[in-house]
Amino acid sequence: MNPSEIVLERLSNQQLIYTKFKKPVELISWLGAIQGQDYSGAKWAVGLRLPGTNDAQVEQTIADKVILRTWLMRGTLHLVRAEDIHWMLELLAPRIIKSNTRRYRELELDDKTLQKSNRVLKDALADGRELKRRELLVILHENGIFTEGQRGYFMLQRASLDGLICQCKVDHNNATFFSMDNIPKSNMERGEALAELARRYFQSRGPATIADYIWWSGLLAADARAGLDAIKSDLIKENINKKVYWRFEAGTTGQDISPMAHLLPTYDEYLFGYRDRSASLKAVNLTKIRPEKHYRPTIAINGQIVGIWKRTFKKGAVMLEYNPFITLNQAKNHALTEAEHRYGKFLNKPVINR
Repeated sequence: MNPSEIVLERLSNQQLIYTKFKKPVELISWLGAIQGQDYSGAKWAVGLRLPGTNDAQVEQTIADKVILRTWLMRGTLHLVRAEDIHWMLELLAPRIIKSNTRRYRELELDDKTLQKSNRVLKDALADGRELKRRELLVILHENGIFTEGQRGYFMLQRASLDGLICQCKVDHNNATFFSMDNIPKSNMERGEALAELARRYFQSRGPATIADYIWWSGLLAADARAGLDAIKSDLIKENINKKVYWRFEAGTTGQDISPMAHLLPTYDEYLFGYRDRSASLKAVNLTKIRPEKHYRPTIAINGQIVGIWKRTFKKGAVMLEYNPFITLNQAKNHALTEAEHRYGKFLNKPVINR
């Protein structure tokens, strides 16, 4: 394989081309989880991979608790299938909690306080109640637990990492939480879970290196390698530019495709699923996708990041602005126009290009 083939196969495995799924839950299951701190962007990441799916359909799947939102890989919010949330938390949460030790101490969140906050939050959401983040912070305060600064955030995260509560929707950056009592537990053993997480990663993001997987998962290197070792017999090993890449048997690759543009959300797995993003992002453009130290949504054409974009809602329409890093020819501009139409259809809003 060469670098251009890496890009094409990743586009296919990530379902950005030749998608083989129709339902959001099927896609999330295939990917394992997708980064979700940008809630609207995460929904678009699903729609981007499921042509014909709209924002309301993805939102309903989350409201129905088929897909959930919680802190997983690297302590970052992700969308995950309800059936997978318990075994992933059991695998990933202990390391996140340990990494939070210093921050807990700085915020004066000792074990006694966290146990109390867990109990208060769980009780508040008993009997199927759903409450917004701000409502839960009020309840914590009423029970004598101060939520100033980041204390409230870390208490909500801790209860989530302990598998007690979870998010089922977000409205104007105000997440709604519910109790996980009715989400079936997992019987998966640790070794099986390590193998399954590795399988989900390499099937959906390969070709990728073990360093990519360690970074994405947040696992200890030894645990990540154990997961990879468990599935190596199913993988193909590729040596590219003195690096070892792992992938499942190739799907639709090596074809000459016409220019195809993707308006990627800010934290899309196409970029953030890898530690090394050089196959799709030139080093000279690394800082351009993060002006003022904030990542921006990116424009990809045939898998190469060629610019950034932003949206603004105005009078029932969505206005799109582009900042390309290269001069776009007629074919690439046409591809970008088609990408605009797909985004507008997803939002069910007309698109204005400024």
